[in-house]
Amino acid sequence: MSLGPETIDPKIYCHFIDGRFEDPTESTVDVYNPADGSLIASTPEATAEDVDRAVRAARRAQPAWEALPPIERAKHLRAISAKVRERRVELADLLVREQGKIRSLAQVEVDFTADYIDYMAEWARRLEGEVLSSDRPKETIFLLRKPLGVVGGILPWNFPFFLIARKLAPALVTGNTIVIKPSEETPINAFVFAELVAQTDLPPGVFNLIGGRGATVGQALTAHPEVDLITFTGSVGTGIQIMKAAAENLTRVNLELGGKAPAIVLADADLDLAARAIHASRVINTGQVCNCAERVYVERSVHDAFVSRLKALFEATRYGNPSEDETLAMGPLVNKAGLDKVAAMVERAKADGVTVVTGGAVADLGAGFHYVPTILTGATADMEIMRKEIFGPVLPIQAVDSLDEAIRLANDSEYGLTSSIYTSSINAAMQASRELRFGETYVNRENFEAMQGFHAGRRKSGIGGADGKHGLYEFTETHVVYIQS
Repeated sequence: MSLGPETIDPKIYCHFIDGRFEDPTESTVDVYNPADGSLIASTPEATAEDVDRAVRAARRAQPAWEALPPIERAKHLRAISAKVRERRVELADLLVREQGKIRSLAQVEVDFTADYIDYMAEWARRLEGEVLSSDRPKETIFLLRKPLGVVGGILPWNFPFFLIARKLAPALVTGNTIVIKPSEETPINAFVFAELVAQTDLPPGVFNLIGGRGATVGQALTAHPEVDLITFTGSVGTGIQIMKAAAENLTRVNLELGGKAPAIVLADADLDLAARAIHASRVINTGQVCNCAERVYVERSVHDAFVSRLKALFEATRYGNPSEDETLAMGPLVNKAGLDKVAAMVERAKADGVTVVTGGAVADLGAGFHYVPTILTGATADMEIMRKEIFGPVLPIQAVDSLDEAIRLANDSEYGLTSSIYTSSINAAMQASRELRFGETYVNRENFEAMQGFHAGRRKSGIGGADGKHGLYEFTETHVVYIQS
């Protein structure tokens, strides 16, 4: 595993605060390519004082930014998305190296990011309040929507570039300013994004970027008394810590956390379609997606036929180092801790009595954090593999005797983000839509949300949501005005 200094990117990355890049910091975080373990670059690590300066810069800039007409704020967003498109190939290449994402998915992420910024900019002329009926003569009641103020955005590593847009675009178009902390696993793309912002005329302090580890920098940002909303995407454990830190100042939180998405395959389903969609929903980003299919409930009469189809797809999945081969379907896990977690869960599942249909082992590729795409059958509801998030290319399957049983088992979870069902019966699809207790249900298609939808979870999958009108309004608060004439 090469870790030599010759692999370091000579560019020096720096915090972006109040419209300028700061001097290099003494403390840095090394960033590695998870496909081969090589060192890519070192990025700055902020102190509590850096966090404070970034937040205060955002606070100073916010009143003037809010005072701009929304359509003017939207013009700034479109200027940023145009810069993203200018460097779309370079940005995708960076995601391939930094996160281990396959080339095609990396390009989708970059292009979707630009589209998402433009989509949110379109809401500038659609931000609405309400006029309410009054019980009093000659009185008019207005309900206005106003920005919260300063937003702190804490990003994950699995879709690091898109999550910048998911937090920045709705925050800015509604009149907030923002301080973003990228994941220490994948921060370089965020610093390149800051370079793009610096090439526009976005007013200083509206967007600020600070690097570092969650335990220190994330904690300082979450606990800062001048932050009005913390929006975080990541693990349940970290989400709980963020809520605790935010509680000290009663800071609002928006949390997208883990998932254990069930997929239900009924006997009347198109099994080829179901197998293709579930395969796509499991190996995408090497299974490191909160809304990917994490467990399958298949009716017993078609269990073997379905597993046979799925096995063929899993065994045909080409994986490896996406920097060396652009035709792969799957790259590595993000780090050794992720690989070790997946491997340990599979070993415990074997001890619990599952059958390994295919895979079930760390891939022998010589370097990097690769796991063989894996199918496990004979899983039962009490097993860890069916209850805890795997976050890797491993799919446990349980046979069931009815839709009612499948829905009951699907709902028996601490998570509640996404779900799916495969059936030719509209009645079955509607029953599942009524009874599945999840924020999203996909019918006869892979798990991948639309920017105009509302991506929100229940239970330990989070608080609040993102995307569409409802996601936009997460960044606003109401102000009711009573006018007596």
